[in-house]
Amino acid sequence: MRTGTTTSAAAQFTSSPRGAQLARRFAVRCMEAWGHPPASDVSCAVALVVGELAANAVQHGRVPGRDVGLRLALDAAAGLVRVEVADAAATKPPPASAPSSSPEGESGRGLLLVEALAVRWGWAPRRPVGKTVWADVPVEVLAFE
Repeated sequence: MRTGTTTSAAAQFTSSPRGAQLARRFAVRCMEAWGHPPASDVSCAVALVVGELAANAVQHGRVPGRDVGLRLALDAAAGLVRVEVADAAATKPPPASAPSSSPEGESGRGLLLVEALAVRWGWAPRRPVGKTVWADVPVEVLAFE
């Protein structure tokens, strides 16, 4: 869908590891359709953010029989890609900030990646049930030094 300088796409995926993988692939295809090749910095950043948020939705927000929703919106004027991942678990909000993770830990770095790649992120309740976790990824990806 295109409105003004914003182009968006949305899809539903099963609340499973395979669904999270398909959500990431969908994001890469959308970015390519919007003029950002799969190997571009912004496409890779969006794919990582989608992968992390979808994996979290599957792991922590899974409700049997309910899908995970993905919405992407490219706002060309603002130079941002909004990533929104929705699940049906209203009782499990994400932490207010990325948790610290021990270097030896096998998990717990997903939101740190999201925080590093996005200019901001957060969550909101979803009606009638669940929550949406969102992140704004800059089209001009921030350089790491």
